[in-house]
Amino acid sequence: MFRIAGNLLSPAGKRGRLSILIYHRALAAPDPILHDEMDAATFERHMAMLAAEFNVLPLGEACVRLARGALPARAACITFDDGYADNERTALPILKRLGLPAAFFVSTGYSDGGFMFNDGVIEAVRCAPAGTYDLSSLGLGSHSLGDSISRRAAIDALIGQLKYRPVRERGALVEQLAAAMHSALPKDLMMRPAQIKRLCDEGMEIGGHTVNHPILAGLSEQEARAEIVNGKRRLEEITGTPVTLFAYPNGKPGRDYGPRDTELVRRAGFTAAVSTTAGAANRASDLFQLPRFTPWDKSPRRFGFRLLANCVRSVPA
Repeated sequence: MFRIAGNLLSPAGKRGRLSILIYHRALAAPDPILHDEMDAATFERHMAMLAAEFNVLPLGEACVRLARGALPARAACITFDDGYADNERTALPILKRLGLPAAFFVSTGYSDGGFMFNDGVIEAVRCAPAGTYDLSSLGLGSHSLGDSISRRAAIDALIGQLKYRPVRERGALVEQLAAAMHSALPKDLMMRPAQIKRLCDEGMEIGGHTVNHPILAGLSEQEARAEIVNGKRRLEEITGTPVTLFAYPNGKPGRDYGPRDTELVRRAGFTAAVSTTAGAANRASDLFQLPRFTPWDKSPRRFGFRLLANCVRSVPA
């Protein structure tokens, strides 16, 4: 049903547009705390619609064809950020069943039982006994926790306060936050090296996403280079294959990364990089700042219409 409109909005050839989708997790079941993440059933409906109505390409191939003006009509790519274990456990079987490729951008610093700061916040708040927690000594205010709505509000507020702190500082604050809430921190949320290798062996692309998922713009040039290069090197050790695709952590140009970081990515040997700017790429787009679209509609029909609307917002650079 989307093909006629898709052919007009995202034609083949030199006027082609590339829609790149961002996912993070594929939950086994719906989670009221993680209401903005896909559960397996919804993800499978999304993927079935994409397989039926769009031409889904590996991201590396799509970038080459975009630059050459040789995209098929209704071109799309699927990407996952961060490296969650459910990417391999839940998303991979769905992708394989439907014959769809995807790129997985992995922050390597969490692949041996670590966790990202935001997940530390989420799980600390999720597991905390109901009550009011005064975190003013940590500079994090006071939060009343009861149902999933109040817990999600606290999570959003705390993540907002911590996101732009230095990596070590925010890590220490999460540890203190969990202790204050009498909560255990997660140890099994992220993919282990064997799971990353399996994705690669199954034909999926593995991309760099730094080591510790820092805000690159807040780092010195030396620190940013180390994050980019060391993450790439570790993924190549795990997979035994070149890693040529990169995703900027958080991904907002001008705020989370800048021209310096784009050049560092280029010099590190990557051939393309993706941001989190909404829109579809066209032939004039910067291959080191490709836009991506975040899907959130539960209905495949609404998701398809939103994807078509995203094609209208073409991003040249």
